[in-house]
Amino acid sequence: MPKFANFILCAILCARYAASAPGHLSGPGLSQRAASSAASGEVASDASTAAVATTTVWFASDQQNGVLWSEDTDVNPQPIRDTLGAAVLGPQNVPVALQNPDLIAPPTTDSGNVPGAKWPFALSHNRLQSGGWARQQNVDVMPIAKSMAGVNMRLESGAIRELHWHKTAEWAYVIKGGVQVTAVNSDGQNFLGTANTGDLWYFPPGVPHSLQATNDNPDGAEFLLVFDDGAFSEDSTFLLTDWLAHVPKEVLAKNFKTNTSAFDHIPAKQLYIFPGSPPPSDLDAQVASPRGQVPSPFIYKLSEINATQLDGGSVKVVDSTIFPVSTTISVAEVTVEPGAVRELHWHPTQDEWSYYLEGNGRVTLFASSSNARTFNYQAGDVGFVPASYGHYVENTSNTTLRFLEIFNTDRYQDISLNQWLALTPAELVKAHLDLDNETISKLSKTKYVVVGPA
Repeated sequence: MPKFANFILCAILCARYAASAPGHLSGPGLSQRAASSAASGEVASDASTAAVATTTVWFASDQQNGVLWSEDTDVNPQPIRDTLGAAVLGPQNVPVALQNPDLIAPPTTDSGNVPGAKWPFALSHNRLQSGGWARQQNVDVMPIAKSMAGVNMRLESGAIRELHWHKTAEWAYVIKGGVQVTAVNSDGQNFLGTANTGDLWYFPPGVPHSLQATNDNPDGAEFLLVFDDGAFSEDSTFLLTDWLAHVPKEVLAKNFKTNTSAFDHIPAKQLYIFPGSPPPSDLDAQVASPRGQVPSPFIYKLSEINATQLDGGSVKVVDSTIFPVSTTISVAEVTVEPGAVRELHWHPTQDEWSYYLEGNGRVTLFASSSNARTFNYQAGDVGFVPASYGHYVENTSNTTLRFLEIFNTDRYQDISLNQWLALTPAELVKAHLDLDNETISKLSKTKYVVVGPA
């Protein structure tokens, strides 16, 4: 068939497709230059039309993609959104489906593949001890989280997480209660202090330490531990009792310059967590060291710091600029009010390990190359956002959403989409998004961090 006839047939088919499509490619949907080029038989390249303030592809759909239900909704959840999907004919776990509406019936903006980025601690195997328990999340259960792992631990009043150390750093947030911590560094300088609800502690790799719940709360304490290695296992820590149980007593006697009988009552295996009497006050328990105390405290009193109030919530940021010893982990404690959203943003080079303390949240991860997936989070869930993935956190409940953004870096950083566009020449932004002047004028040159309801 002659080349001109091929072009005529192609033009007829394109015209029919455009007429039947939900939007149009003529007028505002296609640049005038591209339209005239098509009529004359020329092919308009993306490069030749990039500066024109109208798009050369279909407009994004305006289909509604809100959350279809919540865990409290009296509904039989089905994988149906508008005309897409079909009802479940076989059995399903309804409580799990209610907690994950955007996995069961994803928004139409989801695309491609993003690995699972949610792990509820409620699904972790729990290690029960006399005096408390511990459960963990690592790459075994959430493979996407290669750079960080977490442990949720509970100690009854007076209970002790025995003297130990790790080859990774340990960062902690006290969820409830008080924890007295001790540590000694390689220079023989020691530390003793108490972290209360909302406070932090941090131990560098290899620094030996202990944790003991105070009696400030009659129920003891519960806390979150984060380690800067996704393969970390709480079952592979270096424990005092475990070590000494595997050293000949004759060697112990030589090491401590005493008799072997002095070690007749050491445990035959690790204690890990065990009951104890509530510790004395920090002042009374402190042991004087000839080398003095550590130069940088291992505890940071986050609970005593005023939050920065935002348009739709608040934030507290702690990194090495104010907590100098914390050289590998930083944190933002964020609240998002009902109807508000942690703005569209990304973190340039840092993975984000998140933990949800209160409320319900919705997060869409944009992984480039048209890959995007939406996840729903409840209190007690762990989330993960790889470095540079675009995302937001939307409050989908009627109560305050509170969560921790934790990073494997000494400095907290994020880039706001709103601020980026506001600080870019307006005509360039228009060429990409075809925004009107009123919308351009509302772009914010300072970060919202949390955007309140319109």
